[in-house]
Amino acid sequence: MRCLVVADLHYSLPQFDWLLAAAPEFDVVIFAGDALDIGSFVDFRAQILVVKKYLSLLSQTTRVILCSGNHDLDDRSAEGEKIARWIGEVRELGIACDGDSLTIADVGFTVCPWWDGPLVKGRIEAQLRDAAAARAPRWIWVHHAPPADSPTSWGGKRFFGDVELAQWIEQYQPSMVISGHVHQSPFIADGSWFDRLGATWVFNAGLQPGRPPVYIVLDLDEGTAFWLPAGEAHYIDLKAPLQRPAAPVTIVPPWLISLGRIADPSLAKPASAAG
Repeated sequence: MRCLVVADLHYSLPQFDWLLAAAPEFDVVIFAGDALDIGSFVDFRAQILVVKKYLSLLSQTTRVILCSGNHDLDDRSAEGEKIARWIGEVRELGIACDGDSLTIADVGFTVCPWWDGPLVKGRIEAQLRDAAAARAPRWIWVHHAPPADSPTSWGGKRFFGDVELAQWIEQYQPSMVISGHVHQSPFIADGSWFDRLGATWVFNAGLQPGRPPVYIVLDLDEGTAFWLPAGEAHYIDLKAPLQRPAAPVTIVPPWLISLGRIADPSLAKPASAAG
């Protein structure tokens, strides 16, 4: 199974266009939150309509998993906590989203919402407990914020991670946690796009402007994770202990060659969902 991991696209339509073009190369697309941008001049309701159209097109191409991030919150629950109500609506497209757990082959995925208060946090705790009872051989969580005190949540002066997530990882030791949220972590001293907490690999691709977005590819069959920022390619061996830094890619896999072709919009013109 080969998974394409993105996060924090923040309503960048060129990046969504690239994602549509890249999706056929992968068995699963994992979108770890912040599809929208609360700071955009585009009306939030319009952003939701456009992003839902992109997600609809993606879901016709491959399996899609989407969790909410803090920029995706568009409503409040009856109890007053902020939620991303629109993300629950994409479930009708066959997309696994906030609160879902699913198994594909021997890989279990648990999709966690962004939590803004004790009630949603309690639902995540119950969700993880239930998923642990039927744990697949490989268990992957999708959770927008990375864990606290990890290089994947380092902002340059302090950590911006989730303390509770770190505690849940310690308790359940999933195979992997896919996050985003802290944009600069992979690009600054003492930060990183990967970490290991006990038996758990943790990933945060980071954010770069332009096309394509920075992304991670997980080749679960080969046991390899690739990080693809602009103009670079690095990988780690998931079967080996944690080692830093990641190694440069010297043998380029066919899927990466294909993605290189579509990275340049002059070489490929995917249909835009915005029209």
